[in-house]
Amino acid sequence: MSHPMEGQPVPKVTFRARRDGEWVDITSDELFKGKKVVVFALPGAFTPTCSSTHLPRYDELAPTFFESGVDDIVCLSVNDAFVMEEWKRDQQVQHVTLIPDGNGEFSAGMGMLVDKQDLGFGKRSWRYSMLVNDGVIEKMFVEPEVPGDPFEVSDADTMLNHINPNAKRPQAVTMFTKPGCPHCASAKRMLQQKGYQYEEIELGEGITPRSVRAVSGSGLVPQVFMDGKLIGGADDLEKWLAK
Repeated sequence: MSHPMEGQPVPKVTFRARRDGEWVDITSDELFKGKKVVVFALPGAFTPTCSSTHLPRYDELAPTFFESGVDDIVCLSVNDAFVMEEWKRDQQVQHVTLIPDGNGEFSAGMGMLVDKQDLGFGKRSWRYSMLVNDGVIEKMFVEPEVPGDPFEVSDADTMLNHINPNAKRPQAVTMFTKPGCPHCASAKRMLQQKGYQYEEIELGEGITPRSVRAVSGSGLVPQVFMDGKLIGGADDLEKWLAK
């Protein structure tokens, strides 16, 4: 079922943002004109679902979106410029453009400004995502109107499926390591040579050999996981990559 805003131009707004510690004005035309842009809007920076899932997954899948013809990915929230700049730094965002809709003008123009006074938030954006082509809304995924903070359809994977159902997603790779470990260095080198992006968890404060043993069955490092599956140490990784 199509949304009434599909086929309509995005609201004409000038956003007051911060970039590299300086004030900068960004217009709707600058964001959308002549480009294919994915937008996802959310209730607030630093809030649980937004920080744990919504923003990180869009940032993780951004290169796949770009390969599928998207020019930019915009995260929009009714927060001030300082909050959005700090959230970007805190989340270590690499690919997503964070835009503060501080006065809620864009969200109001989209018909997505909702009252969150019960949470002490005031007016905020409803959670949704959309594909904008040269300033015109092509497709919208709007969360259902149910109590709380639903997160069912505005996620990055749903949008990517719409744009490119055959897109190959990057594998999630995590590796437990410790400083000065030659086998860990070897495993990292193998992953880099094969073009894998990986998350490294170093043994240290809060992460012990017992932690590694609990999840992998072995207290030795490295221990490499791909998409939730244990690959094992450096030798195991070499055999797995050879396949």
